[in-house]
Amino acid sequence: MKIMVAGGGGYLGSILIPKLLDEGYDVKCLDKLFFGEEPIESFREDIELIKEDIRTFNPSILDDIDVCVNLAAISQPDQTEAIDTKLYYEINHEGSVRVAKLCKEMGVKKYIFTSTCSVYGFQKDIISEENDPNPLEAYGKSKLLAEKEILNIADNNFTVTILRPGTMYGFSPKMRFDLVVNGMTWALQEFKKINVMRDGTQWRPNVHVNDVVRLIAKLIETDEDKIQREIFNVGANEQNYQIHPLAKLIGDSVGVDYELGWYGEPDTRSYRVDFSKLKNKLGFKIKHTVPEAAKDVYNALNEKRTEKSEKTSVVHWYKKISDEGKIELFNT
Repeated sequence: MKIMVAGGGGYLGSILIPKLLDEGYDVKCLDKLFFGEEPIESFREDIELIKEDIRTFNPSILDDIDVCVNLAAISQPDQTEAIDTKLYYEINHEGSVRVAKLCKEMGVKKYIFTSTCSVYGFQKDIISEENDPNPLEAYGKSKLLAEKEILNIADNNFTVTILRPGTMYGFSPKMRFDLVVNGMTWALQEFKKINVMRDGTQWRPNVHVNDVVRLIAKLIETDEDKIQREIFNVGANEQNYQIHPLAKLIGDSVGVDYELGWYGEPDTRSYRVDFSKLKNKLGFKIKHTVPEAAKDVYNALNEKRTEKSEKTSVVHWYKKISDEGKIELFNT
């Protein structure tokens, strides 16, 4: 079986591809590699790399593909609108729909699309896949638009599955420190202090990147009738955390002296997510935890296996390459 991973050089993809290779799949990676080739160096010779943009690639690359996993996106909210919001809609919405439609035309059988729990925006109650989304910014809005259009083109010959992961965390070859657990762990290692975004009572669902990888690998082999047109929240109910207790959990897990502080205006996003469907329908259980990941990331920083840089923040890096003309809008 041949799998195409769009966005395979990213935070999630750079872990997913080695797992797929270990399981014996042929893998094609479609990625413009805006963040560089370093995250794919360890498996570069074992894959077919298509260094193209999802908005413009030649459909012929899909000729021999059985399953497409689309991870390609600007994958972080940008409440300050440092990036032109049109880029979110071109890449996350229009680009993702383009990939899906071309997959269907070229005979690809299964399309797995990673959306986000950010589509829920602000909600007072615990929310499931049955609740109405309420995205607050371009990231969540563009992902939700893509979900709706992609689900609409599913048919008996083209299986579509939507994943809405919580905020991911954990070590990756393409490291990100703009994710709450990773960012707090970096601050702990760098300053022995974790600053919490006010007011600290806001809720976030969290999930280890390795658990998302495990799920995608499972879905590739899952019977179509179990996942056709299905949306799955990805995470575990017990990993819905308020931000202030989450910071304390991270600090206590690593086992060093630390203090907590505050920053910013009150966060506008807060949501708790019900992940029961994932377990009940697919029998999938989350294995990894925040304390485990905090220790891993802390040790990786101590051992100089990773470091914070412009490339470890999605918004900062996209703003930089946009300002430098390395990524552009096609529909102005």
